[in-house]
Amino acid sequence: MNTERDSETTFEEDSQPNDEVVPYSDDETEDELEDQEPAVEPEQNRVNRETEENREPFKKDCTWQVKANDRNFYEQPHFMNTKFFCIKESKYENNAIKTYKYNAFTFLPMNLFEQFKRAANFYFLVLLILQAIPQISTLAWYTTLVPLLVVLGITAIKDLVDDVARHKMDKEINNRTCEVIKDGRFKIAKWKEIQVGDVIRLKKNDFIPADILLLSSSEPNSLCYVETAELDGETNLKFKMALEVTHQYLQKENSLATFDGFIECEEPNNRLDKFTGTLFWRNTSFPLDADKILLRGCVIRNTDFCHGLVIFAGADTKIMKNSGKTRFKRTKIDYLMNYMVYTIIVVLILLSAGLAIGHAYWEAQIGNFSWYLYDGEDSAPSYRGFLNFWGYIIVLNTLVPISLYVSVEVIRLGQSYFINWDLQMYYPEKDTPAKARTTTLNEQLGQIHYIFSDKTGTLTQNIMTFKKCCINGQIYGDHRDSSQNNHSKIEPVDFSWNTYSDGKLVFYDHYLIEQIQSGKEPEVRQFFFLLAVCHTVMVDRLDGQLNYQAASPDEGALVSAARNFGFAFLTRTQNTITISELGTERTYNVLAILDFNSDRKRMSIIVRTLEGNIRLYCKGADTVIYERLHRTTPMKQETQDALDIFAGETLRTLCLCYKEIEEKEFEEWNKKFMAASVASTNRDEALDKVYEEIEKDLILLGATAIEDKLQDGVPETISKLAKADIKIWVLTGDKKETAENIGFACELLTEDTTICYGEDISALLHTRMENQRNRSGVYAKFVPQVHEPFFPSGGNRALIITGSWLNEILLEKKTKRSKILKLKFPRTEEERRMRTQSKRRMEAKKEQRQQNFVDLACECSAVICCRVTPKQKAMVVDLVKRYKKAITLAIGDGANDVNMIKTAHIGVGISGQEGMQAVMSSDYSFAQFRYLQRLLLVHGRWSYIRMCKFLRYFFYKNFAFTLVHFWYSFFNGYSAQTAYEDWFITLYNVLYSSLPVLLMGLLDQDVSDKLSLRFPGLYVVGQRDLLFNYRRFFVSLSHGVLTSLILFFIPLGAYLQTVGQDGEAPSDYQSFAVTIASALVITVNFQIGLDTSYWTFVNAFSIFGSIALYFGIIFDLHSAGIHVLFPSAFKFTGTASNALRQPYIWLTIILTVAVCLLPVVAIRFLSMTIWPSESDKIQKHRKQLKAEEQWKRRQNVFRRGMSTRRSAYAFSHQRGYADLISSGRSIRKKRYPLDAVIADGTAEYRRTMES
Repeated sequence: MNTERDSETTFEEDSQPNDEVVPYSDDETEDELEDQEPAVEPEQNRVNRETEENREPFKKDCTWQVKANDRNFYEQPHFMNTKFFCIKESKYENNAIKTYKYNAFTFLPMNLFEQFKRAANFYFLVLLILQAIPQISTLAWYTTLVPLLVVLGITAIKDLVDDVARHKMDKEINNRTCEVIKDGRFKIAKWKEIQVGDVIRLKKNDFIPADILLLSSSEPNSLCYVETAELDGETNLKFKMALEVTHQYLQKENSLATFDGFIECEEPNNRLDKFTGTLFWRNTSFPLDADKILLRGCVIRNTDFCHGLVIFAGADTKIMKNSGKTRFKRTKIDYLMNYMVYTIIVVLILLSAGLAIGHAYWEAQIGNFSWYLYDGEDSAPSYRGFLNFWGYIIVLNTLVPISLYVSVEVIRLGQSYFINWDLQMYYPEKDTPAKARTTTLNEQLGQIHYIFSDKTGTLTQNIMTFKKCCINGQIYGDHRDSSQNNHSKIEPVDFSWNTYSDGKLVFYDHYLIEQIQSGKEPEVRQFFFLLAVCHTVMVDRLDGQLNYQAASPDEGALVSAARNFGFAFLTRTQNTITISELGTERTYNVLAILDFNSDRKRMSIIVRTLEGNIRLYCKGADTVIYERLHRTTPMKQETQDALDIFAGETLRTLCLCYKEIEEKEFEEWNKKFMAASVASTNRDEALDKVYEEIEKDLILLGATAIEDKLQDGVPETISKLAKADIKIWVLTGDKKETAENIGFACELLTEDTTICYGEDISALLHTRMENQRNRSGVYAKFVPQVHEPFFPSGGNRALIITGSWLNEILLEKKTKRSKILKLKFPRTEEERRMRTQSKRRMEAKKEQRQQNFVDLACECSAVICCRVTPKQKAMVVDLVKRYKKAITLAIGDGANDVNMIKTAHIGVGISGQEGMQAVMSSDYSFAQFRYLQRLLLVHGRWSYIRMCKFLRYFFYKNFAFTLVHFWYSFFNGYSAQTAYEDWFITLYNVLYSSLPVLLMGLLDQDVSDKLSLRFPGLYVVGQRDLLFNYRRFFVSLSHGVLTSLILFFIPLGAYLQTVGQDGEAPSDYQSFAVTIASALVITVNFQIGLDTSYWTFVNAFSIFGSIALYFGIIFDLHSAGIHVLFPSAFKFTGTASNALRQPYIWLTIILTVAVCLLPVVAIRFLSMTIWPSESDKIQKHRKQLKAEEQWKRRQNVFRRGMSTRRSAYAFSHQRGYADLISSGRSIRKKRYPLDAVIADGTAEYRRTMES
């Protein structure tokens, strides 16, 4: 026990997780984690470690080497990897992206190989070979070859079309262009031609083609602004900054062309937020981090041009590493169908073996003593039985329907086109239709249990809108005129009086405008002045218009609101900020900016007013602001009430306050501030402490309320999906407060919901683990497993958990191994055995813990996971798949959702403003979250019902068709003679019974789309697998067996001792075969009519057309003319015309069809009358239900004391721009001429190149 505790750090010993931080990156090593926490280690261990580090300082992690402007460098032998036998390739990828599977030479062999990996196709290939053996062949070879070629051909064409689309997409991306240095000059090159070590130039609005090191840019200090929407779904800009040395010396083309820097860095990985490396240049080494790297997929914004050195290219880039493994997805019905086909194959073998034994016995008892049956062969009965076994395998092969797979593919293809053509899922604003990007998963859309959704850009529009505010205790933002009278309908405020208005703000409170313009309440103007001054937004002018770039969309919304209300932020320098106050430009000195961080939850700015006074302006979350207010601050309670009202309306709130500062007080504080700013250690902590000293005794001005605008129809969609018994989990990288607020806004959470947090469920899980450990003693095997719920029954619960708590609870934290075990001496066998046992115990504990977590989470009506990494999103999806065996769907819009989308059974991409990365990896895509309800409740449910009906009918009709041979065997000495003509066997599944069932699989619907949406409860049949399972399968088989029994024995009885009208007996074998075939075709086509719920002209035409086609073809095939041309292939000359002209035969056919169908009609009538299903009831009353029900939003019940769920203002996930502003690095200055020339000598590397 001690050894186990020494070797692993357990859950209880670790520190509490931090809700504000995204947990460690996906590829972090144990060593990196250990470095984050200083630990006391034995002296000998320290010596060992230091010796190893000093010996190879860069070899441990930085093994990726890049040489600028030197392509030959990467062809060195130690960079080459063996690819295939003696063929070697460089480990450095080129920049071409390949997603296609085939080329012109490999398509045919690879596609055929993939198709014959399917058990059914391989089975029929073997069958075709058997039919080529004369001794055992009982059917002509073409009866198998024709259907097999049709199946292979249709599938190959479909695969070819899909792969051609991939080729086009790859070609489009790979042929994008940018400027690359070649032969000392910048030249236009295609993306696919870029290689590691190339120096490239990018311009504004260019996509970044590879992961590059920023060398210089057109901005001050070589800043570069990038939009990372493709990576994380955030549209606010991030800034990157080059090294000072490269900024200074690498601005001109000739200096970039002679740049010979050498980089050692980490190997390619999927960590979007981390990079470790070193640049060696000009005999000096420079550290590199993620702030200097531009990642593929981002877009250059607000930067005229920039230069960069390619570090990772193509498949090695971080965005490609994050895309996760492409999984081949198959539906639940696919797996079930395969097992059923295997069951049929077993039945086929057993039937064939039984009939072969019967033939051997028959030969021994009768065949050998009947001289008229002698065939010239003197084979033993057992040998004849053996040959007949294979003969019956061939005769009964249609039990395994070869056309089943191609029919399924055709139906899925058609259903996919219906999704693509659905105008109600078309988004006209962006001209974006819904698209089924795969054709193999449609019916699985009708079986979803869990939906995993991203938040930003998926549930929300990622657009922040200023909705309301509270100033001096007065709430503004309602519909009222300038006289303070409320109106239900009123025109929005006209901001045309303001020359700086952007025309985007829609506001209905005219009284606020009156207050601003009149100046009666100075607090109102002070409020908007604070919004215009207290921020870290950057501004530039485009075509004379102000363009704001904010570190977070919330901050951008507040500054834009102040601009529209007459207080426009115009420009700033390192020490000043210029504001237009109701048309008058004023410039204020900025004395200090106290930036935001996740612990402070606020930011402040200290300015000197035009009168010479010093004033601090502060904005932040109400929880931190109220703690720092002066005790005599007025309107605290009124503002508190307003905050509660805003929270009830699911608005994101922020408090604003200010403070007058004496000159002497500021001077003393400023000395401490300057000292903390240059502190060499713990600078952030020192600054926070200094900030605390000045941010106290604040005077409250009011509060803002911002709407994180949901996409249209999100609450309605979630409500309907919940009624369909689909649980929705939100997985986001956003803050806990923001995610929780969106949960309330989209009605995933309500005021009646009991919310459990990470610390709550951690205790519950710990208790459950202890109980399970106590029960797992000696008597555990005698005690039956009992599922104990975590929560008492009743009540509505939701779980909100952060990524840090998720790692803690699931024991996913990288374990920190004891330093003792890192000593360099070999372990004994005993130590190894104990180590192995410890690992097994930890794995078992982890697995049990994960299962308990999934069980607990699934008892909640909603789950929100926030501050999670892309890998954690995929992990949560995988846990539910693994432990609940449930069908999952993941929906997202950014590259950080790709892993989750690929992990789920079905992935849906939102084709929004965040780029196409998620869409490219998805199975289905559309523009708005609200279309998900139609995709699942209409297309998914219809597809599931159609596919289930199709499969049940298909198995039925094939058993009814094939087992006639079985009954016939008892009357022909088990000789493997067929009961039908060969051409009928060939064409039965291809022509005579294929079209009606295909049309039912494409067009059938039990209720209309409007009723499907109105009654989401209809969806549960798919979740519970009620329409296709083993019980339904055996019912279909039994139905087929009984039908075959009737089809054979009624004509047999009718033919016994019978004389026709012309005095001749019609009871010959060929007439008998035609009678059974005719009855079969009519029966199975009428049966599909009974199964059809939605009749159209096309359905009716296909049923009667198939019957007419059968009779038309049979008369042609039985004509004398075709017999003369092909006498050996067409032997039933004149049979159809002779047999079918006799009324007796028609009476037999009608009687057979009636006996087959009337019991089915009776059973259907009784079931619909006595045990009607939900859809039966809706069908019965569909005329009364035609009026569409209007969905109404749930009324918010405001209750005092509910302010605990108030959303905090969503500041940026990274640090703001305050550091850039204060240092002046973002301010444009006149460039100095180059004062140095790059040395000609090669930089001295830290390790020898030739080694």
